[in-house]
Amino acid sequence: MSDRDPASLIDLHSHLVPGVDDGASDVPAVLAAVDRMARSGIRSLITTPHIQGGLTLDPVALDERLERVTRAWAEAADAVGTEYPDVEYRLGHEVMLDVPDPDFSDARIRMAGTDFVLVEWPRMLIPPATVRVIERIVASGYHPIIAHPERYRDVANQFDTMAGWKEAGAFLQVNYGSFVGRYGAEARSNAFRLLRRGWADYLSTDFHGQASMRLYKDEAWTALGKLGGHDALTALCVTNPARLLRNEAPMAVAPLPEERGFWARLKGLVQ
Repeated sequence: MSDRDPASLIDLHSHLVPGVDDGASDVPAVLAAVDRMARSGIRSLITTPHIQGGLTLDPVALDERLERVTRAWAEAADAVGTEYPDVEYRLGHEVMLDVPDPDFSDARIRMAGTDFVLVEWPRMLIPPATVRVIERIVASGYHPIIAHPERYRDVANQFDTMAGWKEAGAFLQVNYGSFVGRYGAEARSNAFRLLRRGWADYLSTDFHGQASMRLYKDEAWTALGKLGGHDALTALCVTNPARLLRNEAPMAVAPLPEERGFWARLKGLVQ
């Protein structure tokens, strides 16, 4: 943690339910991950195992899946509560929109039981008609948060589509690691571009719990802090996630200042 970090960060995207997806494998792995997050200043998290949207249309299969996840989460929650009583460990899901009309009526799917839903497009591609999908989700009474939009293929050429998502009522969650090249140069460029437009609403780790994986939180805070983004960081990592937990929409985030000087001009020439 740096001296400029708020005391208590809130993380909205991770995979720390043991043994249910490609995240933490068991309870000791969850505890090790929570330890690392707590030492980095994260005091509250909603962990979000993967689930396919199509499964929400099969009530029997959905209930079986949610029962399994809830049992695993509850076991880990008991351990987290004992070892890290100052850390809030809540449950949500990251829903792959493999169908255009998922059913979010079961509160276990949603973010800590709120009306917010964390969603992603399949195969890291933006399919056609995504704005209409968002419009239907909003019309059903839910608040979609699109996970890591900066990482989708060719998204640099689809910022008009992202503008449509925002206008339709979606919010955007960017990964810390994107700002320091974790997912490549294009994702890094897209992440900064989103912040400079004031379009990002939340920052999160997307941490999968492996011992070899970094959180990238400290590196992202350093990089953004050098660009004058401290107020935006507080909004993205504290204020807006706290509002979500109260079932409130995020506040607008002040755009990150534009880069100036020789290096900014040079970067513009080569992009």
